[in-house]
Amino acid sequence: MPAAPDFPPAPDRVAPARALISLSDKTGLEAAARALHGLGVELVSTGGTRAAIAGFGLPVRDVAELTGFPEMMDGRVKTLHPVVHGGLLGVRNAPAHAAAMAEHGIGPIDLVWIDLYPFESTVASGAGFEAAIENVDIGGPAMIRSAAKNHGHVAVVVDAGGLEQVLAALSADGATSLDLRKRLAARAFARTAAYDAAVSGWFADQVGDAAPARKTLSGTLAQTLRYGENPHQAGAFYRTAEARPGVANARQLQGKELGYNNIADADAAYELVAEFAAPACVIVKHANPCGVAVGTDLTEAYRRALECDPVSAFGGVIAVNRPLTAADAERIVEIFTEVVIAPGADEGARVVFAGKKNLRLLLTDGLPDPLAPGEVFRSVAGGLLVQSRDVARITAADLKIVTQRQPTPQEIEDMLFAFTVAKHVKSNAIVYAKDGRTAGIGAGQMNRRDSARIASLRAAEAGQALGLPASLAQGSACASEAFFPFADGLLEAVAAGATAVIQPGGSLRDAEVIAAADDKGVAMAFTGVRVFRH
Repeated sequence: MPAAPDFPPAPDRVAPARALISLSDKTGLEAAARALHGLGVELVSTGGTRAAIAGFGLPVRDVAELTGFPEMMDGRVKTLHPVVHGGLLGVRNAPAHAAAMAEHGIGPIDLVWIDLYPFESTVASGAGFEAAIENVDIGGPAMIRSAAKNHGHVAVVVDAGGLEQVLAALSADGATSLDLRKRLAARAFARTAAYDAAVSGWFADQVGDAAPARKTLSGTLAQTLRYGENPHQAGAFYRTAEARPGVANARQLQGKELGYNNIADADAAYELVAEFAAPACVIVKHANPCGVAVGTDLTEAYRRALECDPVSAFGGVIAVNRPLTAADAERIVEIFTEVVIAPGADEGARVVFAGKKNLRLLLTDGLPDPLAPGEVFRSVAGGLLVQSRDVARITAADLKIVTQRQPTPQEIEDMLFAFTVAKHVKSNAIVYAKDGRTAGIGAGQMNRRDSARIASLRAAEAGQALGLPASLAQGSACASEAFFPFADGLLEAVAAGATAVIQPGGSLRDAEVIAAADDKGVAMAFTGVRVFRH
């Protein structure tokens, strides 16, 4: 490990005399270049950036003039030179550094603005392997890191926010402060770390390494939050590079700032509603769906979802899989709702929602694909759990009927609906469903029997609220996201009114559970797939 040298203190103010600019995205270049030139800063650049600055009628030096070496090897080598990195890394007020710079004709570079080759967008566009490799920037990250390391004397800009801060400081004082340069250096190291994370993650995928020896994640700050799950916890929301429609890239048209729990619930609701082809509505409360339904249109789907559990729906999050109309909005605003997320809303719907100023309306550019692969993450003390996204989808052809009685076509449809919902309910999960809507949901209990009982209670309350002579679960299908370890859970479902059961199977007591189903005359199907959600 290199010993810490005894450098003199860094100056607080540095008035830049030379700036090196190298950009893929030229947005804002002309205004910034003119501002720097107006302050007497010499501009140095490469390739297309140099040509663009010259095209503005501004003087600009090519890096090759400093290094004495031309750009070569298809642009792979142009800034990897001691004159560039010496100009960035040299500690101006350290006598040995100053002497080395003078001896070798190395001029200081006081400001760097670099945005890196567009590797992430190249990969996102579907470009091939070779194109991606050529968009792996080498010189850019090296210069950024050199400048950030020497922040005592160099200001480094890697994004529009940093550029705005530097130009504001120069406009006000003609110099950058040490505090600003430190903050810019922190942003710079974060940017190169994120860039390397993108490259390493992509390369692991290319070689089929599902569990690389090192896993690096990165995100861009979307917003700081008032707090986390509770007011005494700090919170922030970051966007990753994953181009998946949802809460992270939704446009918020109105309402209070999103909170930590709002974001988590909106994500859970939108991922579930995307599972359905028909017009559908999902109402989520505290990460679990409390009502799910399909209908001929969204208004009907919302009404049916709300009827499943109107008590829990109060203050919940609503997700739909079709653009909202004014009629939909008028029904939704009848009760207090925290968040509505949808793939669109017409002008009439927006006007209706505007009357509820605290309701947060989120619109996305599409629905997430339930079958698209991806990764999900969860932190634990000192570690990170990583798994592939649950893309399981059970069809009628996947079912193994294990009872004497065969399910009816309607029961099969209800079973598949219930199992789809159960995939998105916290384990242990029991879901009753009938005619395209949930009848009762039991979530997150320590045993499956209690989940079945809670779901039965919700179904009985819903039936009573609707004025039905029996529980909403009467004649329903019951889904369990994991096997029944004992027959007691199945018997609770039968007592609730279920006539068909869907579960993964695989218990040591499967025979006992099947026998109980046969004894009660219910049909039961095994999926062979467990869909735990913790």
